[in-house]
Amino acid sequence: MARMTESNPRVDPPMAADETATLSAFLDYHRATLALKCEGLTDDQLRLRSVPPSALSLLGLVRHMAEVERYWFRAILCGEELTGGIYWTEADPDGDFDNVDTADVAADFAAWRSEVEAARTAAAGLPLDTVAKRPRRGEEVTLRWILAHMVEEYARHNGHADLLRELIDGATGE
Repeated sequence: MARMTESNPRVDPPMAADETATLSAFLDYHRATLALKCEGLTDDQLRLRSVPPSALSLLGLVRHMAEVERYWFRAILCGEELTGGIYWTEADPDGDFDNVDTADVAADFAAWRSEVEAARTAAAGLPLDTVAKRPRRGEEVTLRWILAHMVEEYARHNGHADLLRELIDGATGE
């Protein structure tokens, strides 16, 4: 079982827990994995793009996940009326990935951590069957679906992060 340490902030999800604890633990594991993939790198390394013409970078992934956390937990689950994104605009819908060259890395990581905490607070104590609506589509979505989707979103992007980290300094691992 993985233990949280300074060099490994991840804790393995419990193998016998209720559904809420299991989903939440898997989500936290994947959040910690993204942080681990970025650990020990310089700002320039975090900004390094994968393969042209892709705009994919570790910093872009962190910024993107801040946006995703904000959208699903604050806008959808809590119904907050958020105008625009943290990094994107109507004119620049991919700003989270595209605009990393001069981005403030510390501020971007702080924004991501803040959105993660806001997400945890939003979901705390709610039943998994809590229903929210996607305002533009009118579709109902449950907290269960949001948590499962967030695990999927992080898992997919952590695969990207693993490849980016290997490109940057050869580091590999789960």
